[in-house]
Amino acid sequence: MTLDPSASLATGSPPAGPRVAADETGAAPLTFQQRRQARNLGVSYLVLGALALLFLRSHEGIARFKLDGGRSFGISAQPMAWFAAIALAVLAGVQLWRGFGRWSSVVLVLASVMMFMAVMAWAAAGHQFSFVGMIASGVTFSTPLIVGACAGILCERSGVINIAIEGLMLSGAFTSTLVGSITTFWVGVLAAMAASAFLALLLAWLAIRFKVDQVIIGFFINFFVLGLTSFLSARLLRNNPGYNDVPTLRVWPVPLLHRLPFIGQIFFQQTVFVYAAFALVAGLTWMLYRTRWGLRTRAAGEHPKAADTLGINVLRLRYRNVVIAGAIAGFGGSWFTATVGRFNENITAGKGFIALAVVIVGRWHPIGALGAALLFGLFDSVADKLGILNTGIPSEFVKMTPYLATVVVVCGFVGRSRPPKAAGQPYDSQ
Repeated sequence: MTLDPSASLATGSPPAGPRVAADETGAAPLTFQQRRQARNLGVSYLVLGALALLFLRSHEGIARFKLDGGRSFGISAQPMAWFAAIALAVLAGVQLWRGFGRWSSVVLVLASVMMFMAVMAWAAAGHQFSFVGMIASGVTFSTPLIVGACAGILCERSGVINIAIEGLMLSGAFTSTLVGSITTFWVGVLAAMAASAFLALLLAWLAIRFKVDQVIIGFFINFFVLGLTSFLSARLLRNNPGYNDVPTLRVWPVPLLHRLPFIGQIFFQQTVFVYAAFALVAGLTWMLYRTRWGLRTRAAGEHPKAADTLGINVLRLRYRNVVIAGAIAGFGGSWFTATVGRFNENITAGKGFIALAVVIVGRWHPIGALGAALLFGLFDSVADKLGILNTGIPSEFVKMTPYLATVVVVCGFVGRSRPPKAAGQPYDSQ
């Protein structure tokens, strides 16, 4: 049997290699890395169970979670903590003994949901809050992560590593505020996209033309934009308040759909930015996997030499896609000012770097990035809710929660994700 190299070029995956010999049950034996990951996952279950047993039993009472339509449900904090501790200990034992095979991801999701509900029951013991509102806030908080991740996926699928998402979003936030205050908000958004696209063009020029290390260029743009916007904010916006005043976007309920129970308030009572982010994911997915442009983009990121041999102008394609990604990141940056109505120094607060984590967890796929962004947005929403509830945790540690959760999630996915082969590698056209 011969392998068709064009098939791997079309799918964006490496050519198939020799298969590992299967054991008597028909399943391929686990590699050393897979066994290590399974062991680490079992230890993680054990640690989470110990945390539930030691700390989550400290609060007594019933946590009341409000749903839509006046409905609600309650969870008793201590029984939930005991249940989570025992269940996680059992999962740890099974995972360390034999593992869950193809069901590992499903078990991981169920364990995460169980631990999440245990933490929320502990935090809200004796109180009540809107459960649907918390999830809806998580969707809102995920918006810049979705947009930033799409910009990162477009760059890396083309073969260019974009560490500058943070700087591109920050420049978009500043430009949308300045121009939007003078003209109209949507003109400011277009200006933000143009400014970030120009910075992305700088990144592409240095990376593609002069083959400068792409990570170094990304960090240079991040620090340059941070310093420039901080300087202009102190010298220009602070002395001219009229240049730092843009209207905030109101919620736009989708007709009929916003009346749906539960999901209506979560997904269909949001701002235009949220709907645009979901449309961007759908459009980018279709473009990457259903069009000739998408095939060429993935070929440039996986096998640029083969793509060049077939007549694809790899360098021009990378230039164009990086500039488009910059415009997308600038649009995501304007979300910050549309939310608070003004520009504050370092308003993005590291969300561009979390968007990079979303790209990794989402395995360089827009749909996967959407799921990861919603997860990280939920972390932000939970941290916001923990800051309101009287949990006894210092506010500084509460604010660290989304970033700590990001590190934990990324550590669990780094070994399972494979970036495009040619990402970050300079290429000379033949």
